[in-house]
Amino acid sequence: MKKTLITTGIVIVAITIAMIIFNKVFSTDKKEQIFAEVKQGLFEITVSNAGRLVAEHSLDISGPDITAATQTGGSSRGRRGGMMMRAMDLTIQDIVPEGTMVQKGDYIAQLDRTEYSNTLNEAIQSLENMEANLEMAILDTAVSLSALRDDITNIKYQVREAQITLDESQFEPPATQRKAEINLNKQQRALEQAVKNYELKYALALADIVTARQKVHDAQEYINTLQDFLSKFTITAPASGIVMYKEEFDGSKRKTGSSLNPFDLVVATLPDLTSMLSEVYVNEIEVNKVKVGQQVVITVDALPNKVLNGTIKSVANVGEVLPNSDVKMFEVVIRINGTDSEIRPEMTSWNKIIIKTVPDAIYIPLECVRASEDDIPFVVMKNKTRQIVVLGDFNDKNVIIKDGLEPGNNIYIVPPEDYTDFKLIGQSLLAGNQ
Repeated sequence: MKKTLITTGIVIVAITIAMIIFNKVFSTDKKEQIFAEVKQGLFEITVSNAGRLVAEHSLDISGPDITAATQTGGSSRGRRGGMMMRAMDLTIQDIVPEGTMVQKGDYIAQLDRTEYSNTLNEAIQSLENMEANLEMAILDTAVSLSALRDDITNIKYQVREAQITLDESQFEPPATQRKAEINLNKQQRALEQAVKNYELKYALALADIVTARQKVHDAQEYINTLQDFLSKFTITAPASGIVMYKEEFDGSKRKTGSSLNPFDLVVATLPDLTSMLSEVYVNEIEVNKVKVGQQVVITVDALPNKVLNGTIKSVANVGEVLPNSDVKMFEVVIRINGTDSEIRPEMTSWNKIIIKTVPDAIYIPLECVRASEDDIPFVVMKNKTRQIVVLGDFNDKNVIIKDGLEPGNNIYIVPPEDYTDFKLIGQSLLAGNQ
């Protein structure tokens, strides 16, 4: 007897819950005598829940990568030119409706160009200033070096004059000769100094011009990079497929007005419809029944006449509390067998996970089973007796009868109010299951 009570305890709890729900539908003042027939056949123990369809693989449709753009032109923009593109969030200005079928190269979205367009305009103005400064530096250098060359030419004349004076002083007194010699040396030193000064000024001017030209080159390269970067703000499809919006961590989706940060530039995705999954959450009470490899029967709300088959791909090891729920739920991922051109990501699915099958089982509806004060399960027969039964496995609707009933028996779903007066039979089953 104790063994029977232990094995049927869980069933009694489930039956009690079913009876409470059933009694809400059939109030006592409108109770009718409704019967059920004991059936025999394949019995499935399942765990069922709603889910959603997703693609197992998808191709990201991304905006332009600013990191790649800044590296394309080398390091001169950042270090020599003093110009570096700032990483800013990008805003989706326009995007095609979710679910749009596109071909490779078709328009997908447009990003807001405002911030980077302003940066480009500033860069163009800066380049114009640099080019003007370069031209001015070249002119100034040409004028100043020309003046230095004139000075060198004049000093050379002075050296020649001093040399002539020295040559003519050979018939003069020694003091006059010495004075002429000193003057020649002085003019020669002045010439050497002028030449060195010219060479230094020329080298400095050349270095300044080279630096200015490099800045102009870097500025032009920076502008080219900006223009190329901005040209990618019109997003096109990298392949053919159906456009699905990118889902954020909070469950919302990226759409017109959403921002893309430099580390996550995905605008939308192109799911691979040849490999689809159904994601479903199972509560912590039932998750231990669910195993990888179990078969699943899947129906789709949008396609009521279609039945799909699947296999459990994975079961989460860690539960999570979903919104509007206090129960820990575990994600179960189901791979749909084969392909079907009609199913789409985000469609709502109903997933029946087959935990166990019992062939040729005798079973009845859960709400037909009642319990005595001693928690002995029984059913109310149409012949106005209370038949003790031995219960087996159950699912969300029916329970297996291991002993006590035969296929075709008629039993009450909603018994008469005086059913407690009916004769209790089948006590021998208790002794056989002790």
